Amino acid sequence: MKASRLIFTLLLAWSVAVAQLVAQPTKADQKPIEEVKAKAKAGNAKSQVELGVRYDKGAGVVKDRAEAAKWYRKAAEQNHAEAQNSLGVCYLNGEGVAKGEVEAVKWFRKAAEQNFAAAQYNLGVCYEQGVPKDEREYLYGVARDPVEAVKWYRKAAEQNYAPAQNNLGLCYEHGEGVAADRVEAMKWFRKAAEQNDADAQFNLGMCYERADAGTEDWAEVYKWLSLAAGQGQEGAKKFMTVLESKLMTPEQIAQGQKRAQEFNPR
Repeated sequence: MKASRLIFTLLLAWSVAVAQLVAQPTKADQKPIEEVKAKAKAGNAKSQVELGVRYDKGAGVVKDRAEAAKWYRKAAEQNHAEAQNSLGVCYLNGEGVAKGEVEAVKWFRKAAEQNFAAAQYNLGVCYEQGVPKDEREYLYGVARDPVEAVKWYRKAAEQNYAPAQNNLGLCYEHGEGVAADRVEAMKWFRKAAEQNDADAQFNLGMCYERADAGTEDWAEVYKWLSLAAGQGQEGAKKFMTVLESKLMTPEQIAQGQKRAQEFNPR
């Protein structure tokens, strides 16, 4: 017989890493570097972004974060949303430019206002956490504002951006910036989990575990936590040991394994 409930609680997982979304081109897609440079120098914003990515990743050129930021800036100043978001990431992380959270927020906002989902998510994270303006003055580039965070998470989530869907689910789970609503939280966790977002899979599994006594679907708990653990999600990895040793019968585990094997990301 399984134990009635957990004897400890794991915190649900926020998606907090900033999103750059500038994937390195595959070899089949890569243009000769001289062609990219020529177009970038001629002012082509798309090529400027691509050249920035090449320097960022060291793809066909020597890796150079300062040079990457330079080309992101050129495209960003032409109102290229992806470049604006990438330049914001450079400022937030201090990569290729002096670290500057206020400047990061400025560029995230420019891209977010063009409906660029990754930037909307990044701006939401900034409002969720608050971004220091100047450590010496202890001021903030943006004050912590959960309502504003929800606004930007929702904009990105409605574009099917999984990290934003996960964070929006957590806002509903905790009543941060929006009225607490467990059903709405599970809806957004599920949308992200079905895209194979590991944090959302962990959060969805924990929602099933926290169902009212007698209504738990332990196979569904196992399914989502095992999928998250398989991607290295630390909370899920820890909880799997408890599931298998204390909370589930062999039959429930077998059913959960079957569901996990049948999972196909959307």
